[in-house]
Amino acid sequence: MYDFANSAFSTTVVTLFLGPYLTALAKSAAGPDGYIHPFGWSLEPRSYWSFIVSLSVILQVVFLPMVGAVADYGRRKKEVLAATAYLGAAATMGMLFLQGRDYLAGGLLFLIANVAFGASVVIYNSFLPEIAPPVERDAVSSKGFGIGYLGGGLLLALNLVLYMKADAIGMSEGLAVRISLCSAGLWWAIFTIPTLVALRNRGAARALPPGERAVAAVLKQLSHTLHDVRRFPQTVTFLVAYLLYNDAIQTVLNLASQFGNDELKIPVSTLTLAILMVQFVAFFGSIAFNWLAAAINAKRAVVFSLLIWTGVLIYIYAAVKTTLQFFVMAAIVAMVMGGSQALSRSLYAQIVPKAKEAEYFSIYEISDKGTSWMCPLLFGLAMQFTHSYRVAVLSLIVFFIAGLAVLLKVDITRGEKDVAAAS
Repeated sequence: MYDFANSAFSTTVVTLFLGPYLTALAKSAAGPDGYIHPFGWSLEPRSYWSFIVSLSVILQVVFLPMVGAVADYGRRKKEVLAATAYLGAAATMGMLFLQGRDYLAGGLLFLIANVAFGASVVIYNSFLPEIAPPVERDAVSSKGFGIGYLGGGLLLALNLVLYMKADAIGMSEGLAVRISLCSAGLWWAIFTIPTLVALRNRGAARALPPGERAVAAVLKQLSHTLHDVRRFPQTVTFLVAYLLYNDAIQTVLNLASQFGNDELKIPVSTLTLAILMVQFVAFFGSIAFNWLAAAINAKRAVVFSLLIWTGVLIYIYAAVKTTLQFFVMAAIVAMVMGGSQALSRSLYAQIVPKAKEAEYFSIYEISDKGTSWMCPLLFGLAMQFTHSYRVAVLSLIVFFIAGLAVLLKVDITRGEKDVAAAS
């Protein structure tokens, strides 16, 4: 149910509305030279969104591991989940008031919302190895993603109706977008309630060292986590692979609507239909990849998905020039995105030490949905210097190929034995 709640933020805010809307606000604030100048920097307005996404993750690199350590020390994971979820929801609801030249305020609200989103998912993911035995984790993770796509798709459908009926009811397009952004925060807040009612904290709190304050213990634990993970070479190798390929996945998902709207000139109403289609196709894609994992194992299924992702980038660069071609690309992405992410989560859960789930998932979450930074930065720089969306998109292929090469070196069975021996 928490996937059902937070996917509204991923679909309505990150994937569809906020990128084009912030880009439009930035364009309206551009000077005579065609650039915006936040804090003295000269930026191409179309690169602003990708830079904001990158900045949000740099902040997550700082805060997320501490959130995981706090949760593990206090064993109050449910309460931390509630606090971060409602902070993110509140910031998202605040987007209702963005208009005119408010691109800086919009960027600030997104930074708060996305960091809170990532922190909440750290805690959420850390429940997986506690509530599902190893044999069921692929299925539980895949179903969670699938239910999330249904939730994100349902709100998106409602927002599509509002957007398309805006003129008929005397509402401006900008107001319809702002209401849609706000609705994602409201949805997030409401549908988090069943999760908080049903989940319970498990296990005893980790004792603080004698005479040590909680903050100092958390910072020491963070340092210890980064040192401790080196004892598990398969876990480290998987994290490197995931950081690389998931960075590219998130960038494609986050910037697809901006590409469709600004490069292909696809109206937002049509883009909404495409993203809506993606949500429901992705539900079936998640289930299909779970079946594929059962047949050939989860790692091979993820490898297969990465080969498809690589082909998608080549297709975008060479052939996606019409609305129909954009829809074809979106359908292919929908079939693989849920499987590649859900199975990656369950694979990682297999090679995480017991009683350190939140701590280790904080490292994982740094490169999870909507939180990657290297590829958005690369995309923004490519756009800044080449002014070409297609070159920027194609540059991401390096990350898929590198991630695939590293993933092939991971031995999951050996990783399971290593963490079992250390428990």
